[in-house]
Amino acid sequence: MKRFPALALAIVFAAIPAAAQKNKNKTPSPDASDQSNTFAMNDNQKIDHDISEMLAAWQVGVVDEMHKYYSDDVCVVSGAWEQPLFGWDAYAKAYLAGRARTQGGEMNRTNTLIKVVDSNNAWATYQWDYLVTIDGQPQEIKGHTSLVFNKQGDAWLITLNHTSMVSDTLLNRAPSSTSSPAPSSPNPAPQR
Repeated sequence: MKRFPALALAIVFAAIPAAAQKNKNKTPSPDASDQSNTFAMNDNQKIDHDISEMLAAWQVGVVDEMHKYYSDDVCVVSGAWEQPLFGWDAYAKAYLAGRARTQGGEMNRTNTLIKVVDSNNAWATYQWDYLVTIDGQPQEIKGHTSLVFNKQGDAWLITLNHTSMVSDTLLNRAPSSTSSPAPSSPNPAPQR
């Protein structure tokens, strides 16, 4: 199960400017190689990594970071009964509106399957469990997401994001005041 704690992401974002400032006046040595080539990833690994990075940015609300993983002409089908959204700007606007209603949140991604179709096209599907407070109500939401990717330059960009909610459950609900009768036994005891 993959976890994306917001604190870890905040620490990483805070460390980037400090590291950049530290290396600002240094000139790279001629034999220094680009860090992105240090750990060469195949396409499946790159897509899996990018999904993780996109979800981390999604959880903490960093829209510009999310945009790095989405095509400008993305189509997004949400888990709600609503029209698909076309284009990054439409998705970002809807995302921010939904984000304004949430507090906290932790998404866990499982059962990821990635298929690279050819050198420019791939898809991924995964299940997720999202613990979040929406409009003051703690909830657990489960669902599936399918992503279609197109390779643009060296980047695999999401061109279709289709999300389906399987369930949403209000947490900490009070027990129901109505109770159903206990089920009868399939083999009642014989009467004497």
